[in-house]
Parts: sequence; C-alpha cells; structure tokens
Amino acid sequence: MAKKQATFEDRLSELEELIRKMEGGNLPLDETLKSYEAGIRLSKELTAELSAAEKKMLELSGGELKPLEDAP
Repeated sequence: MAKKQATFEDRLSELEELIRKMEGGNLPLDETLKSYEAGIRLSKELTAELSAAEKKMLELSGGELKPLEDAP
C-alpha cells in the first residue's frame, strides 16, 4: 500500500518540532546536523508549495489578491 503524503500542515508541524529540538541545545552533533538537513528540505518544500498556492490564487482572482472581506 502506498504511503499517504503528509499534508502541508503536517510538514509544517514537523519543521516546527525540528526547530524546537535544535533550539533546546541537547541534541548530539550528528543528530543536529540531520535535523538541520531535514529542516532545510522541509523549508524548501513548504516554500515551493506556498508559492504554487499563491500563483494559483493569483490566476483564479484575475491577477490581484484581495482581502476576503472584499471578495464577491
């Protein structure tokens, strides 16, 4: 059975947890490096996904993002 892809929110939570662990300062160096590498990967994935979502929203709104209060 194929593994279900984690949602944006799941991956963001994972990134936040990695950051908390690294900021705690209690990880061994090798674990810190692995966490840092995973964090960079997640950050790039999340940034790309946000950019794609923004592009899609711009396409759907005719090229201009508007506050929800102004939406039809």
